Amino acid sequence: MKSLNDQVKDEWKKNITLFLGSQTISLFGSSLVQYAIMWYITLNTQSGVMMTISIVCGFVPTFILSPIAGVWADRYNRKILIILSDSLIAISTLVLAILFLIGYDELWLLFVMSAVRAIGTGIQTPAVGAILPQLVPEDKLTKVNGTNGSIQALVMLVSPMVSGALLTMASIETIFFIDVITAAIAIFTLLAFLKIPAHAKALQKQTTSYFTDLQEGFSYIRNHDFLKKFFMFFAFFFVLAAPVAFLTPLQVTRSFGNDVWRLTAIEITFAIGMMLGGIFMASWGGFKNKIHTMTLASLIIGACTFALGIIPVFWIYLIIMGVVGLAMPIFNTPSMVLLQEKIEGDLLGRVFGVLGMISTSMMPLGMLVFGPISDIIKIEWLLIGTGILLFIQGFFLLGSKVLIEAGKPISKDASE
Repeated sequence: MKSLNDQVKDEWKKNITLFLGSQTISLFGSSLVQYAIMWYITLNTQSGVMMTISIVCGFVPTFILSPIAGVWADRYNRKILIILSDSLIAISTLVLAILFLIGYDELWLLFVMSAVRAIGTGIQTPAVGAILPQLVPEDKLTKVNGTNGSIQALVMLVSPMVSGALLTMASIETIFFIDVITAAIAIFTLLAFLKIPAHAKALQKQTTSYFTDLQEGFSYIRNHDFLKKFFMFFAFFFVLAAPVAFLTPLQVTRSFGNDVWRLTAIEITFAIGMMLGGIFMASWGGFKNKIHTMTLASLIIGACTFALGIIPVFWIYLIIMGVVGLAMPIFNTPSMVLLQEKIEGDLLGRVFGVLGMISTSMMPLGMLVFGPISDIIKIEWLLIGTGILLFIQGFFLLGSKVLIEAGKPISKDASE
């Protein structure tokens, strides 16, 4: 007979496998659509302004909704919120597929679709970030977040290849329908097989207003110096990362050639890097101080962004893109675990909501500047400039005593 500890261990492993499995299936369909839309716009317009409009449409709704969705993630059952957001995305994709099939294939429909999908993402992201500590023991969070990063990277590796192949063999509508099917499978898995008890606040009768809960979340951040500095760093980081995140496909199209295989290649090498980075973080776990791990990743990302602006040979460009991918889980994993460990469970949704608001506002703000500029000056110059600034910014993490203190491992005595 299994001991109680073994049963508990098996239970959390089964739950996290089901949860990550359902999210992976849903993410695969979403990634197919994301690449199809991005390449459709890139190849048909080759315009920085059009790319910027698409990106802004894909981020602004998430920005507006994130803090409110953070309150929802703390007030209501997080599993139900994830199911509802998946359903919204699936239904909107189905409508778009039907419109395209009957001949309504205007570019603005893709912008609207990006906005609706962003609403779903805005609801889902705080709920997913907050639900993981409910499913996973605290000492396993780095391993699970690292593994999740690898799974997401694997999806990113496979989906551009599949999306590229489908675009050459079938219509864009086919990809839309695949997304609907994968979302339906994910929703069924969560409903039928995954039992997650609602967290404490969701079980209580809500006596405060949304605004009061939202205000409480902002007050919590204001009263914790490490969160203020942490979010300030993220804000600048996301602005400076906008060119390397969004303008590299356009750079490749202009500087190396507008072949679909080139766009596919940069996504694949980035995804391979991310997958290896996730595996690396799951096995290594990072430095004892999480801020040191984030600093290492920041310096690598800055140096590689600079390199992408000066390298004229495509295969070397691909290697550097792979290293950027490798650095992303080394940056993301400790930052997510830091929040999941330090923030009280009933406030976690709101903190992740604010993080979502920052990440979704700063990149579009960056693109509002860098997108139009990319039609006037070479993207290479933008990558050189932002690469230098990203590299310098990495040292600000090391210079903050508050962040260094927050990044220290939790002692066993304190956690018991």
